[in-house]
Amino acid sequence: MPVVVAVSKSDQHVFSKTQTPSITLIAGEGVEGDAHRGVTVKHRSRVKKNPQAPNLRQVHLVHNELLEGLRQQGFQVAPGVIGENITTQGLDLLSLPTGARLTIGEQVEVEITGLRNPCAQLDNYQKGLTAAVLDRDEQGELVRKAGVMAIVLTGGVIKEGDAIAVSLPPEPYLPLAPV
Repeated sequence: MPVVVAVSKSDQHVFSKTQTPSITLIAGEGVEGDAHRGVTVKHRSRVKKNPQAPNLRQVHLVHNELLEGLRQQGFQVAPGVIGENITTQGLDLLSLPTGARLTIGEQVEVEITGLRNPCAQLDNYQKGLTAAVLDRDEQGELVRKAGVMAIVLTGGVIKEGDAIAVSLPPEPYLPLAPV
């Protein structure tokens, strides 16, 4: 069964987030005490483009399997280091369609809005990290592996060890795209 292996947050616009015993998600806003919490966009580059755009990046999730693979390649990464709020285990986040819902723990529900678009901040942290979270599929299309973004539908507390259940949207499924 998929589970949460770590939760992280930061009240500042910094690259990495600090692991904490639990985080509280607020419906329609994101992670309490996190700089990216809000109804409208909070990521600095997106605020410059349109400060009134809806915040489709309230919560960042990364699968721990990615971090394990990066460590095997020699990168120094741990949960929260590449900016995620929730680190999961046993769930292929990247294969989920847009609109998939995750029920986490007792009551929290988030809806997947799209992919994190890896940026130069990854290389600023460790040289080569951006390339390590990008790939190409059989058709030559870019594959982004740096996690998914979500909005909070039902708030509550999330902690390490919480179970994760997946609900898929009606077909036809829309593939994840960068948000």
